[in-house]
Amino acid sequence: MKNIGLLLFVMFVTFISFSQGEGVSAMAGNPQLQKNIESIITRANAGTFDSTFIYTIDTIDLPFFDEFTTNKFQQYNSDFADPGVTSVLVYRLHDSLDVPLFGGETFSLQPTFKRTVDIGNSSVVDEFFDPVPVMLGDLSSYPVTHVTTMVYPPFHIYDTVDFVNDIDTVWMSDPEVYQDSARQFFADVNDPTKLWMDSEAYHNYSMAVSPWSLGVATFDGLDEFGFPYAINTTTSNYADHLTSKPIDMSGVTAGDSLYFSFLYQPKGFCDEPEEQDSLILEFYAKDLDQWNRVWSTSGEGLTGFKHQHLLIDNADYYKKGFQFRFKNYGGLSGSLDHFHVDYVNLRALSGYQDTVIRDFAFVYPIYTLLETFTSVPWDHYKNNSAGKMSSEVKVVVRNSDNVPENEQDGATTIEYMGTTEGSFVLLESLLNNGDLNYLPWTEYTSFHDFSGGDQFADDKTGLTEEFDVISTATHQNSNFTLNDSTTSKQYFQNYYSYDDGTAEQAYGPTGAQSRLAIKYTAYEADSLIGVMMHFVPTVEDVSDKLFLLTVWDDNGGEPGDTLYQDALFFPRQPDYTYDRNIFKTYYLRDTMKLPINGTFYVGWQQFDPERLGVGLDKNIVNNEYTYYSVDGVSWNQSNIEGSVMIRPVFSTSYNVVLGVPETKREEFDVTIYPNPTNGEVKVKMNSGQYEGIHIYNIQGQLIHSTNELNTNINDAPAGVYFVRPIGSAKTYKIIKQ
Repeated sequence: MKNIGLLLFVMFVTFISFSQGEGVSAMAGNPQLQKNIESIITRANAGTFDSTFIYTIDTIDLPFFDEFTTNKFQQYNSDFADPGVTSVLVYRLHDSLDVPLFGGETFSLQPTFKRTVDIGNSSVVDEFFDPVPVMLGDLSSYPVTHVTTMVYPPFHIYDTVDFVNDIDTVWMSDPEVYQDSARQFFADVNDPTKLWMDSEAYHNYSMAVSPWSLGVATFDGLDEFGFPYAINTTTSNYADHLTSKPIDMSGVTAGDSLYFSFLYQPKGFCDEPEEQDSLILEFYAKDLDQWNRVWSTSGEGLTGFKHQHLLIDNADYYKKGFQFRFKNYGGLSGSLDHFHVDYVNLRALSGYQDTVIRDFAFVYPIYTLLETFTSVPWDHYKNNSAGKMSSEVKVVVRNSDNVPENEQDGATTIEYMGTTEGSFVLLESLLNNGDLNYLPWTEYTSFHDFSGGDQFADDKTGLTEEFDVISTATHQNSNFTLNDSTTSKQYFQNYYSYDDGTAEQAYGPTGAQSRLAIKYTAYEADSLIGVMMHFVPTVEDVSDKLFLLTVWDDNGGEPGDTLYQDALFFPRQPDYTYDRNIFKTYYLRDTMKLPINGTFYVGWQQFDPERLGVGLDKNIVNNEYTYYSVDGVSWNQSNIEGSVMIRPVFSTSYNVVLGVPETKREEFDVTIYPNPTNGEVKVKMNSGQYEGIHIYNIQGQLIHSTNELNTNINDAPAGVYFVRPIGSAKTYKIIKQ
């Protein structure tokens, strides 16, 4: 065993990667949208339109305006039983008179025949059956066009004349032509508050840098469900579309000065679009049934939001049913080549000088009212609330007007189930940093001291709690008051966290045996039971890579001695989770409860050089708590801004609520043989319930899994291997000769 340990140590040192360090990757999907995977499955219909809806879209009037503070994408969620829903049942197979066949008939598209065999005369005669005309329809799309098709009986007849009554009919097992049906449903959409027909672009509050208000529409290489348009490719093409509903422009005349304006930004917090990538605007001429490109821009690095202001002077667009759409051209294999769009405005009686957006708005929501953390365990807070409210609550607002505006105090209110629990004044002198007025086209960042006392009443009986945080900040002449307030959540869960629950990039160190550690200081001593991680898929799938969950103590402000680490041959793998704030919890082995007091670090030691890709929240900057090591000795503080989405989970006396198992792992009595082996691996279960085995090589890499009692590793090279029964804490060494 000493030799094995020495060999492992040598390999740990030897496998240090030449490409070491920290970095980020673009995400291959959008976890917040991929939660709707069930919707995709529901829509699957085996190649027919059966049970799908066709919607008739309402026509809206001018003016058209969307600052994306709220979601104005039309939702298509009609139910079959909704009032006004109609349907048509269409059949695949009609007779020659175009009447549906109901007799259960089946036919073949291949000619069939009667074969007569005369053994005495050594002759075989085939008589082909006459074709029959039927009307055959394609149920993959509506409406269905039935086409006259010649078909044949779905059987062959074999007759041997040398034997009396020896006639065999051989039916085809799977004839191509058979009766089928599909029901198409129809519904009308009439909701003038919804402005957009499609939702391929992503409505969000986190991906743009310094937007002029809360909310943007983001264009990338992902579809409306958050999946790549063309996974595992290098293909570039048109990706997301954002299409307006039909607009009634029939009342517009040439002298009405019709203008279209919007803001856009490349990259944001996400992936930089290259020069060959683009954002495109098109107008639809209804009478010509034609989309025309009227504006486009190429990809570039991060800039502030740019303003576009376009005169519409083509009478082809002055029609009822005019539409416009944005679309992007870029990589289709992931969350790539980003553009963000905001403040889309189409109005008449405008002018070339009408470029002012008279708005005063929050740029970002208020992420937390706590010092440092976005969430802490509720009982930790209740027992130690003094000094835990933040002394620097960050508020970012913007005056987008072209003139200074009068200042006013704002407010932040804490509510619990609709009841106000506390409030704070956002002093005007802080909001505008002492200026007499809010200056035009200026973003203001201010920090407010909420540390004067606990504003969360401690009479709650829940085990975890959440509060609504409503903030307002206004000026006198704001046109769009909806932007003057923002609502967010203050969470008290069973974990500590720095992030806002959404990932904009995938983060991690690179290099074999690299380590990642996130620093936390708990409010009180308690038992650590696990670590939550939000892994996000990248263009390179690393879900089969291995790591060891690790906890360190503090050594002068960086990770020190190891308090816990997974057994070398009981490693973990990245497990992707979907939706906002949904993490995979990796519990300590054997339901261990690790005593924690003060500062500690949680993270991993990885085996392979590839970046494992844990989520990085770019909106909240806490990289001073992120440390990584590529040599196993020295630690580096992260230089990449953001908050790594790794959270320590505490017992907090609520194991029954958290679903933490309290029973010990079932003990196994297993015999693995033969040992040594030429490749054959057999399992004999003396006690316990057999679920299968995992086989690892000496690097800790999983090379084989099976639920069979007998298997083999014939393709593996000679050497030492480890077998672990699924559900067991024990690992068995075998030697392959």
